[in-house]
Amino acid sequence: MANKKTMLTQEGYDKLVEKLDYLKSVRRIEVSERLKAAIALGDLSENSEYDDAKNEQGRLESEISELEAKLRNSDIIQAAVGADKIVIGSTVTIRDVELDEVETYMIVGSTEADPDNNKISDESPLGAALLGKGTGVTVQVHAPAGIIDFEILDVK
Repeated sequence: MANKKTMLTQEGYDKLVEKLDYLKSVRRIEVSERLKAAIALGDLSENSEYDDAKNEQGRLESEISELEAKLRNSDIIQAAVGADKIVIGSTVTIRDVELDEVETYMIVGSTEADPDNNKISDESPLGAALLGKGTGVTVQVHAPAGIIDFEILDVK
């Protein structure tokens, strides 16, 4: 099965590398120490501390493997400076036509999506609708509340 490409900004890539380093250098040691302490308690057949530590070790190794795969299959995206069309990495200012509310978002890959910090995925309904469009265009987004019209005010 082919691995899906992970689209990341340089900042997102750096954060994943930092997290992977932390998991490998700090968390692995913590879990290993916890496992050693549980083994020291004796009889492993009915040792819930040991079972918990082994489960935590499994989750940790799984997360490490997942991060390594994402980094291995990542493409670092750069927004084209002065581009007039929205691409992954673009910062776009839009206006909700009905509510007359203006928001600015950065379009990122799904791994970096963080709506609380105005980073929306290219795979989200809004992100997908904006891709390839330019300033002055109005896009329709199919949301659970119905169809919402957004006017693109600026693309950076």
